[in-house]
Parts: sequence; structure tokens; C-alpha cells
Amino acid sequence: MAESDGGEADPGAGRPAGGDDPAPRTQRPQLAKSRTIAGSAAAAAAASAEIRRGGRDGGILARRSTAAAAPLPQVPRRLTVAVDDPSHAAPNAGVLDRDWCYPSFLGPHASRPRPPRQQQTPPPAAPARRNPSSNPATTRRVAASQRDEEKSLASVVKQSALLGERRPLSPPPPPLPRARRFDLSPYCLLLLLVVTVTSSSLAFWQWMKVLGLQKKVRSCGGGADAVDSEETAETSWVLGDPGSGFVSSESWKLAPMLALAIPLFLFKYADQLRRKKENSSRARSTEEEVPLEKRIAYKVDVFFSGHPYAKLLALLIATVVLIASGGIALFSVSGSGFLEALWLSWTFVADSGNHADQVGFGPRIVSVSISAGGMLVFATMLGLVSDAISEKVDSWRKGKSEVIEVNHILILGWSDKLGSLLKQLAIANKSIGGGVVVVLAERDKEEMEMDIGKLGFDFMGTSVICRSGSPLILADLKKVSVSKARAIIVLASDENADQSDARALRVVLSLTGVKEGLRGHIVVEMSDLDNEPLVKLVGGELIETVVAHDVIGRLMIQCALQPGLAQIWEDILGFENAEFYIKRWPELDGMRFGDVLISFPDAVPCGVKLASRFGSILMNPDDDYVLREGDEILVIAEDDDTYAPAPLPEVHKGFLPNVPTPPKYPEKILFCGWRRDIHDMIMVLEAFLAPGSELWMFNEVPEKARETKLTDGGMDILGLTNIKLVHKEGNAVIRRHLESLPLETFDSILILADESVEDSIVQSDSRSLATLLLIRDVQSKRLPSKESKSPLHHNGFSHSSWIRKMQHASDKSIIISEILDSRTRNLVSVSKISDYVLSNELVSMALAMVAEDKQINRVLEELFAEEGNEMCIRSAEFYLYEQEELSFLDIMVRARERDEIVIGYRLANTDEAIINPEHKSEIKKWSLDDVFVVIAKGD
Repeated sequence: MAESDGGEADPGAGRPAGGDDPAPRTQRPQLAKSRTIAGSAAAAAAASAEIRRGGRDGGILARRSTAAAAPLPQVPRRLTVAVDDPSHAAPNAGVLDRDWCYPSFLGPHASRPRPPRQQQTPPPAAPARRNPSSNPATTRRVAASQRDEEKSLASVVKQSALLGERRPLSPPPPPLPRARRFDLSPYCLLLLLVVTVTSSSLAFWQWMKVLGLQKKVRSCGGGADAVDSEETAETSWVLGDPGSGFVSSESWKLAPMLALAIPLFLFKYADQLRRKKENSSRARSTEEEVPLEKRIAYKVDVFFSGHPYAKLLALLIATVVLIASGGIALFSVSGSGFLEALWLSWTFVADSGNHADQVGFGPRIVSVSISAGGMLVFATMLGLVSDAISEKVDSWRKGKSEVIEVNHILILGWSDKLGSLLKQLAIANKSIGGGVVVVLAERDKEEMEMDIGKLGFDFMGTSVICRSGSPLILADLKKVSVSKARAIIVLASDENADQSDARALRVVLSLTGVKEGLRGHIVVEMSDLDNEPLVKLVGGELIETVVAHDVIGRLMIQCALQPGLAQIWEDILGFENAEFYIKRWPELDGMRFGDVLISFPDAVPCGVKLASRFGSILMNPDDDYVLREGDEILVIAEDDDTYAPAPLPEVHKGFLPNVPTPPKYPEKILFCGWRRDIHDMIMVLEAFLAPGSELWMFNEVPEKARETKLTDGGMDILGLTNIKLVHKEGNAVIRRHLESLPLETFDSILILADESVEDSIVQSDSRSLATLLLIRDVQSKRLPSKESKSPLHHNGFSHSSWIRKMQHASDKSIIISEILDSRTRNLVSVSKISDYVLSNELVSMALAMVAEDKQINRVLEELFAEEGNEMCIRSAEFYLYEQEELSFLDIMVRARERDEIVIGYRLANTDEAIINPEHKSEIKKWSLDDVFVVIAKGD
């Protein structure tokens, strides 16, 4: 229907003014089809011209169609135009609403609310008025124009209906309030339980009363003759007289079954109420309701998941219900007593073959049903028991059980150092019959035990317990009795240094969060020296750190300057030979340290732990220092229970040879590779080397990047006074690059584990070994038969054949190679390397020693530092004459004149050094080719 500005359209507006229509219209024809207007200006103009011929209403429709079609863009889409009813026309006189023209790519928008469309009856047609001035031709033209107008209007209205199907013109009605969900609350369940128990109790009570009355009546001797008619009427319902109109006595046996059926009917009735409410609420709301069966299944699932003993409880309840229902059923169909029926029901449940003796159709049906239920119950019970046993065994196999130990050593993490660490701890606990070591790592327990078993080492009574878990989780830490451990070792992971130290920091935070507190101290293996202060800040006094890179770097420098020192450190750090111990001896209070030095026949005193300085350790004190109350003695001994003070022995001091200490000569050292702590190694070399020394750095890092990294590490390159840095860029595993270096001129060559491959132990060792072999080959071709340098350059080692052999193996320089894997040791020995450092082996030894006694960490820090006391190798010419006969105690006393403590020696004709020798008072003949291991004060 068309809409005009003034109101409703006049049905006769389209006819001519001069006359009436000869055939008056009674009703508009039905709209049969619609037409879609294409989104183009030409089509819109044609439609407007066609509609404009209709008259006033047609003009209005044309204006609306033109207004709707004019702004349409030139797109291949087709636009369906709709026209509202006149009763609720838009205030813009029928122009398309902005909803229809709003671009879809701009997102959704709020459309203008519209009232719902109502079915309106068309107004009655006005009576036709004849215009006297009309003629038949004009009438026909007007009729044709009206028909065209009606067809066009019908098309537009139908298009409006199609558009209404595609997009609602009015906003959806507001959602109805959600119907309250009907659920069986705990109170309803309790009510059902009360009804069940009450009805069952009443039924059994009435049943027993009936049985009692029957017995009384029968015991009277029967009869209707013995009782009057009133008593007969009163007890006829008990005896079950068929003619009395009451229920027979056999029907009373159904009372228990009816009592049990009452709760079922109540439950079914409640479910029907719920369904009825669901149907009524579904008519008002489209929200889906969860069926009662699913909600019950969900509740059961939650109950079984949240309670560990829910399955056993459910099985027990099912067994009791089966026995009770079976007993009631047997009592109903057989003539036995109720207790006897319950017992028979239990026997049928326990043994399914007992029902074979039943006689009668009813008892047999009931007994078979009970036996079938019993088989199901026992099958379920066997399944639960089997699952419980399997779950427990699986938890034991996967290491989920709790460790109940006291004074054990706890190792957190897993790395390649674990094997040598376990070996050292087992040796340390050998004197006490073995100990307990617990390993907690994020690996499978079976894999850990398999890897430990591959070590092929006898743990000598020490038990190694593996548990799978994360050291960052407090529950896993409590599982391994972390609060009762006497020492906790945190191993560095195989990641890069920063990630490894960050993980160690998180583990320390987890350990400090243990509510029960920690009994022992924490030994943390760090990878970067710069991260050590942060870990100590978090852990406080409980933390003892061992920086692996720093220890190995300093040790490599000491071994480069003093060949053979690596083997000495292996003997001292490991528990296989002599090691450091600290103990108090009250009988030595008031004695001079010079006398204490020779008071232990089975140990070598090295220092004093001062009670007056809060337990600080004084290494190599003066002979005149007098021990005070509370002081403890630091010694090197075989074990903590193998030494004790003895009376002072007789010592022949003699005369000390007047051999001056040779001056330091400038040296030329080569670094192959780049370590993250190389700036610390350079500073140590700056303190040890003589002025004029050169340090050549050969690696793949560009020269500008090296200076930047060294400066970022805190080193002042221009402040170096003793050494000069020479930078060479190249790859240490490429022979062409190595041949460009004067390899025959270096006093020492250090092959470092490069930072680029430090995450892979195998790749790092392979690279070091390849570099070593290439350097040896280049040196052998350049120096076939002559020595590469003067034997006087190494401080006082010229008369020692052992030192000379280490310095000039195959007429080449000293090569110190950093080896990470202990399995590479044999390969290094085959290559005839002059000296080597077994990195992970030495770090594991240091960790084990600090774990046994955290005070030893102060000793190691001082011996590895560039200042203070250091471990040295001295030639015998400093202490004795050629072929002089002296005891080891005599040599110890002579060395005190040089402020040195002799801790061991190595003879010229032997391969190994002896630390803390036995029989120190025994007289021996010494040679100038022998060497002594001493603790000396730094220059």
C-alpha cells in the first residue's frame, strides 16, 4: 500500500476528474509476484517513469522509489526495497531506513526500534461516481494505469515481505526470566531417605506383628470353636480366611517389597514434576536444561573423582543392598526365617554355586539372581583391588612415593656431573659404612636408575634413591624429606649459563620457602660468576656456591704456569686419597703452630680456623702463632678418623740450601676459543705473569666485539700492565687458520671450551680434541728435533726431568685442554697431551667436598684466588742437597724457613705424586730431580 504526506491514500485518486468508473472496484486483487529492482540508475529511472504514470498515488510511490534507488552504489549486488504500511510509516516519508543502507564492513549498529506489524483490513472501497465528462477510451486508459500501479505496488510489498524474512525489522523481544531449575537438593534426598527408612521399618514392624499374631492364634488349638464370633472377626485378617474379605497371609510377604518400591515411586514422581516444569519453562525460554540423568551422572563422577575411597564405599553399599534385597526376596518366596534368608543371601553372593540346592521355581529364580549379582560384585572387587595394586606399584616404579630418611644428602637436578659426584660421595661415606643419597630430577625414575647403573661403580654401602619431580614444587621437595637432609646440592642444568643460573635461583627460592626449615646447608653450582651475588643474597648464610667456570678457568691458568698441577688437584679434591678436614683438638691449645705442624704423624696441618674471627680460616700461619681455646686445625688427611695428635718427634733440621728464587720471565700464551668468563682469566694472568708477557687470543669473535665484551665484563683493557693482548681471528679446527699462528713460539697453549658449543659436551670435547691434534701436528713439522724454548723460563723447573717432560713433550709447548666429559680422558692420553684438565670431574669433586663440610669452600676460594696462598710445585733443590738423606718431617721443617708447607712429593722415577705420605719420620735418600708440592704465600 502506498503512503501519502497527508494520511491514507484515496482509493479513487487515480481515475480522471471528469467521470466515474463504469465498473466499480470491489476489492484489490491478490498480489501474485514481486519484482526486484536492480541497483543501477537506469533501472531506477525506468521504474520511476513507469510508476509515475499512475496518478497521485503513483507519484508518491515514484518519489519514494526514486529516493530509495538514487543513492545506490554501482555494485554488482541487488537491493530489495520494502515499503512500510501507512499505519506506522517512517517519519522520512518512506525513504529507505539507514539500516538497509548501512555498510556491513563498518560492523553492527543499533537499528531503530519499530512496532510490530499488525494485520490490517483494507478500507472499504468507495462507491464509484460517474464523471459525466469521461469517455470509454479515457476509462480504459485509467483502468490500465491502475492495474499497472497495483502490479508495481504488489511487487514492492512482496519484496518488503521477502526482506522481512531476511532481516527482522524490530529488535528481538527481551529474554524471559530463566525458570528456576528443578533439582534434587540434599534436603529432598534426605527426605527420600527418611521416607524409605520409615516405610521399611513400618512394613517390617507390621510384618513381625502379623507373624506373632499368627503364632498365637495357631497355638490356641484352633479354632473357631474356642473363640467367639467377635474374636474370629478380629483375627480373620491375620489367618487369611478367604471368605472374610481380607488379604491372605501370603500377601503380607509382599509388604517389604512394596516398602522398597515406595522411594522409587517417589523418585519417579519427582522426576515427572521436573519434566512438567521443564516443558512449561521451555515454552517461555529457549535455554536448554540439563536432564536429571546427566546431572546425577555428573554428581556421581565428581564424588568418585574427589574421594579416594569412593569406589570401595560404593562396592560395600552395593554388596549390602544385594544381600538385604536378596534376603527379603528369599524370605518372601520361601518358608525360612528372615535371618536364615539373609544368611542364604550372603552365601549366594560369596559363592555362586550354593544356589544349586534350592527347590521350587521362586527360590531358584531369586537365588540365581543373587548369585549373578554376587559374581558381578566380586568381579568389581577384584578389578578395584587389581587397579589399586597396579597403581601403587606404578607409583613406586615412577618414584612418587615419599622418602623417609634423616641426615641424607639431597641432589636436585640432573647433569653429566652426577656420576662422578655420586662416586665421590660414596667414597666419602665408606668409613661410616655407607650413607643415603637422594636424587630428585625431572626425569623418569627408571631412566635415572638405568643411567646410574651404567656407571658400573661400587657404591660401597651407599644407597642411591631416585625420585621423579621438580625442585621448584614444594610438594616434591617435601616428598624427598628436604627439611631433614644434612646437605643439599643444586646442580647446574645443561642449558646456557644464564638460563642455568636463573633456574638455580628459582630452586633456592623454593628451598627457602620450606615451612619446616632446613637442617643442612645448600651447595649451588653456578655457571657465571656475575650471578653469584644474587643467589647468595637470596639464600643467606645457608648458601655455598661453586662457580664451575671460574674454578676451571683459574685452575687452567695455574696448570699452564705450573705443569702437573691438575693431577695434584685431582688427588686433593677427590676422596680417594687425601683431602681437607677441619677438627678441634683441645689438647693442642697453647701450642705454637710450628710444633703443631709435626704433631700429626698421619696428617699435614695447613691452617687454623680462628674462633676469635668468627670462624675465618687462616692458611699457612706463622710458626709463632699460638692456638687459643676454640681454634680448630685444618689438615690434609686420608679420612676424618685416621689422624690424631701425637708427641713431638725428633727432627733434624739441618741447613737449607741457599738457592734464590728465580725471577719471573715474560711468557707468551695462546688462548684458543672464547669463554664467557675470559675477562676473569685475563685478570688472573695479569696478576701471575711478569711484565712484557703476551696473550694471544685466537677465536671466531670479531676484534671489536671482543673489546666490547671484555669492557662489559668490567675489565680495563688499557689498565693492563703485565700482559699485552694480541687478537687473531680464525677457526681453531681449520688447519689453514692454525698455520698462520707461530705455534712453536708459545710457552703455553690453552684450548678452551668455546662458548658457542658449551651447551653440547660431546661437540665441545670433539672440538677441543681436534684442535689439540692439529696443533701437535703443526708443531711436530716445524720443530722436528729441537726444543722450542730455553729450559730456564719455568721458575726453577730446569733440573726436574718430570717437569721437563711435561713442558717439552715431543719438543712442543705445554697444551692445556679443557675436557668436559670424563670419557674423553683416554682419548687425550692417546694423543700424548702434556697436561689436561678434567672439568666436570674436578667440579664434581669440589661439590662433594663442600657438601660434606661447607667450611672447605673458604679454603678452595683462597687457593684458587690470584692473591693469598696458592698451591705450587717446587724443585727439590730448594730444600735439600743431592743424595741427602732426610725424613719428610725434616723437609717440612726446612720449608718453614721459606714460609711454605710441604704437603707431598713426587719422585723422579715414579708417575704419581704422593700427598700426605705415610711414615713421615722414615729417612730417605732424595734426588734433585724430585719435586715437592707446597702451599706457599703469593708474591
